[in-house]
Amino acid sequence: MTVLPDDGLSLAAEFPDAPRKQWQSLVEGVLRKSGADVSGTAAEDALSTELEDGLTTRPLYTAEDGAADPGYPGFPPFLRGGGAAGTAVSGWDVRQRHTHPDAKRSNEALLADLENGATSVWLTVGESGVPVAELPEVLDGVYLDLAPVVLEPGADFEPAARELFRLYDDRGVAPQAALGHLGADPLGLFARTGEDEDLARRSAAAAALAGRCDHNYPGVRALVADALPYHEAGASPAEELGCALATGVAYLRAMTEAGLSADAACGQLEFRYAATADQFLTIAKLRAARRLWARVAEVCGVSPAAAAQRQHAVTSPVMMTRRDPWVNMLRTTVATLGAGVGGADAVTVLPFDSALGLPDVFARRIARNTSSILLEESHLAQVIDPAGGSWYVERLTDELARAAWAWFQRIERAGGQAAALRSGVIAERIGGTWQRRSEELAHRREPVTGVSEFPFLAEQPVEREPAPARSTGGLPVVRRDEAYEALRSRSDAHLTATGARPRVFLANLGSPAAYTARATFAANFFQAGGIEAVPAEDGRPLAESFAASGATAVCLCSSDAVYAEQAEKAAAELRAAGATRLHLAGRPGEKREAYEAAGIGAFLYAGADAVAALTAALDDMGVA
Repeated sequence: MTVLPDDGLSLAAEFPDAPRKQWQSLVEGVLRKSGADVSGTAAEDALSTELEDGLTTRPLYTAEDGAADPGYPGFPPFLRGGGAAGTAVSGWDVRQRHTHPDAKRSNEALLADLENGATSVWLTVGESGVPVAELPEVLDGVYLDLAPVVLEPGADFEPAARELFRLYDDRGVAPQAALGHLGADPLGLFARTGEDEDLARRSAAAAALAGRCDHNYPGVRALVADALPYHEAGASPAEELGCALATGVAYLRAMTEAGLSADAACGQLEFRYAATADQFLTIAKLRAARRLWARVAEVCGVSPAAAAQRQHAVTSPVMMTRRDPWVNMLRTTVATLGAGVGGADAVTVLPFDSALGLPDVFARRIARNTSSILLEESHLAQVIDPAGGSWYVERLTDELARAAWAWFQRIERAGGQAAALRSGVIAERIGGTWQRRSEELAHRREPVTGVSEFPFLAEQPVEREPAPARSTGGLPVVRRDEAYEALRSRSDAHLTATGARPRVFLANLGSPAAYTARATFAANFFQAGGIEAVPAEDGRPLAESFAASGATAVCLCSSDAVYAEQAEKAAAELRAAGATRLHLAGRPGEKREAYEAAGIGAFLYAGADAVAALTAALDDMGVA
């Protein structure tokens, strides 16, 4: 640290230093007012947030929490960026994805993207995209020495590579000028499909392509270590990093065994990660990934000039929702911000309607403009490592890197990435992580706006052309909205069959001041499962209002004090009027037995298992 001379312009000199213990003492006082009896570090613990991978976000960070020296941008351990200038010169590569199987329509779409802000294209070819033979038609009008073409060929990476090389020759593109990526990823294909009979041959073929690129096409890479199959199966950030690292090491071994130098092998690799709406975890993940790969490169004797990790960030498919898909624009914006600040070399923003099928023109425009606005109007790329120096980010990066390294070492002890996939080590670990996260989603401790929180039952469905089927059979593909989507689908089917959604009657007891808060909570709760909430009519007898609602289920809504006086009587009255299932909005406390005796069978409160409660409600209503 540089010590500046005293020039009489000291900053905040009139304020005494505030030690950490003083802050803790003030926090203790506030917490005691809420009934918590904590002191010292326990006060900080009470305000901390537990994350996946055993990480914790603390309420306060100081210089004491700082990690090791992150070094300089463009130098090992590359925490601050893979290049000395980061993305400050030209911004990150705006890479837009295209999956339409029709060659003509894909060509029109990718040309529109390239003319309007995209700087490269990511094209699905083969079984799940455009046929390999139609690659020339898809890329008609694309300058292959200006706009890199990144292929996602799955099992067809060999014929796709041959076709792209032939296209370079036919278009007169000099090998030294060609730009692109062949997208070979045998281990990623194994993770998605579960088929490994041809894995050894495919790995050797991918290594051979890497050798050809290294010798003849310096601007073309051959292999990608894609972490998306693990992210889409429910992996945590550390698990995603560990799997990507193990995949990269496996490819490094294959390429060096095929005759490439360690430096050349590193140059043939690109890593693909998911960027989520948790911007700080996304920033830390990309920074930690570069540090981890720098350590691998150091052990393998790779020169510092070749050791920087090339990163492609993709906005998370897991976070995309099918209901209220417009909110996805907000999610992808935050994710793109995290990817840019984290130092990704290329960023793909998935269109907001990608979970529904093939995106339309408007959705693709919004996707590419997300990067354009952050680059051109927010100037996000003009600062090198803008998060660097933040005690929180540096500490989070360090902790995440250590958790990922431990998982990587476990994979290596299991025999490497392929062996860990075969034995089920990876599937079991990721499955456990997703099960725990599913519990958080079910209890709405991880809210999903428009789905588990603030759903809009009257929204008109967004229809899209179905996307081509993806290869499956390996690791599962999950989404945050899947449990609630299943409930909403039951409601939709009921609406189609009967002309009305399943309903619940909100029996508001007492004055509006007593019932409004819990009535609002209950309405939001039931709508998350596709159940329409019908409030009681003020001034009308409860039983009469219930009969007019058309509902068979009831939820009592009021304050605890009113419940104590009126809940049992109201429950008896409603049951006599034909109510088949009674809920109560709030915790029962000491009155549980009395309420249950009165026929109240479910209690709804913040932190309750919403998925289980809504499933039971739909079952009782006879919704198939």
